[in-house]
Amino acid sequence: MQGIIVYKGKYGATQQYAEWLSITLNLPAHIPGEITTEQLSGTDFIVLGSSVYIGKLQLAHWLKQNAVNIINKKLFLFVVCGTPPEKKEKIETYLQASIPSEIRNKCDVYILPGRLVLNKLSWLDRLLLKMGARFTKNNEEKKNMLTEYDDVKKENLGNLINAIEKFMFQNKH
Repeated sequence: MQGIIVYKGKYGATQQYAEWLSITLNLPAHIPGEITTEQLSGTDFIVLGSSVYIGKLQLAHWLKQNAVNIINKKLFLFVVCGTPPEKKEKIETYLQASIPSEIRNKCDVYILPGRLVLNKLSWLDRLLLKMGARFTKNNEEKKNMLTEYDDVKKENLGNLINAIEKFMFQNKH
């Protein structure tokens, strides 16, 4: 079973998860600009990792460009975001806005918690976050938008690792 990890994030959480997956599963991990069509064609499955930025997956452009190259592969997608997994409708809007329809139903999706460190954000991202909080009517949600957190932990990958290992074992023969 040949697999590869393709990931794109903005502030390091997605990269951290991709590195942990790479070590645990002994799979190469690449950002989109490093991966070739030949590398993709030689794989049986692809682990896709993306953070969410302004309602879209960072990997959205790459997914559109490469949909034809990955349509017949087993796809595992991990999405790193601050949106809690129970907010299924909101997460579904991210996926619909970012994943071409022909591959959307082929992705096993895993929502992983990210991190927010305000002083590491660009000035524009800080401004956008503050503006978004200002227009949020729910005071609790507003407070949460501006509160730092770091929930990036290796154990968050448990279900994803189990699913990939199960797939690899079942398709070994």
